[in-house]
Amino acid sequence: MPVIVLAMVMGVYFTIRTRCLQIRLFPQMLKELKGGGDAGPGGLTPFQALALTIGNRVGVGNIAGVATAIGWGGPGALFWMAVMAFCGGASAFIESTLSQIFKERVGNELKGGVPYYLQKAFQKRWLGLIAAVIALILYTFLAPGIQANSIAVSAEYAFGLPGWVTGIVVTATLGIIIWGGRERVIKVVNILVPIMAVGYIGATIIVLGANITQLPGAIALIFQSAFGAHSVFGGIIGAAVAWGVRRALFSNVAGVGEGTYAAGAAEVSHPAKQGLVQTFSIYIDTLTVCMATGLMIVVTGQYNVITTDGTVLATNLPGVAAGTGFTQAAVDTVVVGFGSPFVAISVALFAITTIVAFYFIADTNLSFILGRNSRTWVRALEICILAVCFISCLVDAAAVWAIGDIGYASLGIINFIALILLSKTALKALRDYDQQRKNGLDPTFDPVKLGIKHANYWEDLRAERSAPSPDTNPDSAESPSSPQKDTLGTDSSGAKDS
Repeated sequence: MPVIVLAMVMGVYFTIRTRCLQIRLFPQMLKELKGGGDAGPGGLTPFQALALTIGNRVGVGNIAGVATAIGWGGPGALFWMAVMAFCGGASAFIESTLSQIFKERVGNELKGGVPYYLQKAFQKRWLGLIAAVIALILYTFLAPGIQANSIAVSAEYAFGLPGWVTGIVVTATLGIIIWGGRERVIKVVNILVPIMAVGYIGATIIVLGANITQLPGAIALIFQSAFGAHSVFGGIIGAAVAWGVRRALFSNVAGVGEGTYAAGAAEVSHPAKQGLVQTFSIYIDTLTVCMATGLMIVVTGQYNVITTDGTVLATNLPGVAAGTGFTQAAVDTVVVGFGSPFVAISVALFAITTIVAFYFIADTNLSFILGRNSRTWVRALEICILAVCFISCLVDAAAVWAIGDIGYASLGIINFIALILLSKTALKALRDYDQQRKNGLDPTFDPVKLGIKHANYWEDLRAERSAPSPDTNPDSAESPSSPQKDTLGTDSSGAKDS
């Protein structure tokens, strides 16, 4: 609960401090998705980083998590999920921009994330190590189990498969992907994420279209329940807020630090550019996929609502627990018998891409701890993740979710404290980005000019760009007739070097 409250407060605070960039800079988010071409060796394009982030954001929380929010908080929980997602977009911008500012090149790969900006901003390696160890434990031993367990539960419900069979299939699939290295991980995510997102949204549109006459009533029910105005669900407004915020936070993890690792690996000319791209990922995750799931459940009436003290407020699906069963039943109202296998396959795709993204995050934290890339330790990491996924297909779901919540809360507390202390740095970058756009420039980043220290990657890049080429005549470079250049290779007219 402290993390949930802190997440909401921070989201509102950053929304105000960024002057509501979620709306103000929405056109720029779409523009920055295209990036500036292919990334260099070891880096990611803005879209690749977005796909990787969506891979870890869009998971079972978008199906099972949404249903759980409705089951315990009523339909009104959907409204508060949307509010949390909107505010969380500002938190995602701050953390992702910080990750970009303080990223570094390790070997031939770009790496960034919570440990990197903790160490560099505060010049205390032990701070970064604490975050890296917690994140490594979370994304190796705790978080992957939630995703794998959800695959097993939905496969058993839809196809009657025992957990050990699902465990073997999931483990083998993941092994093929992650043993192909970082390049295969990025390639698989880039292919699967658009397919699964478009396919799932397409199915929800069909369900909503078939129930179009009930849609206005469902939306009214959501708003009435959210503000305590509904005759049945009005008395659980507190639960609606708590469960809506909780499940939104679990779904998009804005401010927890999960999106910082992909953000730090992207190649852009200004940190704020990737911050905006990461903000857009919140829209895809919660305001699109989660809301599609929630509306589908509410408009078809396929849900139960039970309070924490056991009071039953709605029983539309007797004997069905809050989770994927709600979503499966909703799809079945349109195509009987199709809901269970469709949702089971969707959960599997969502969960596998999420686990693959978790591997990327765990690998980044391992690299930070070791200070270098070690093939032996990376293999050990891969074996641990695969073992956890197989075991999680055999154990109780409640235990897996509870352990995962502890891990997310631990990392979230550390990162939120860091964001409070470092937000001024990210806001400097945002103001610089806004000013350069106002001047008609394609924003480029100069940490020295902004007074930002320890941004070593950008300082090195600045030095490379400002150094004269080997065949340049030093005398002519200083000639008054030559256009004066700034530190990032832009002349006074704003034209970029070739």
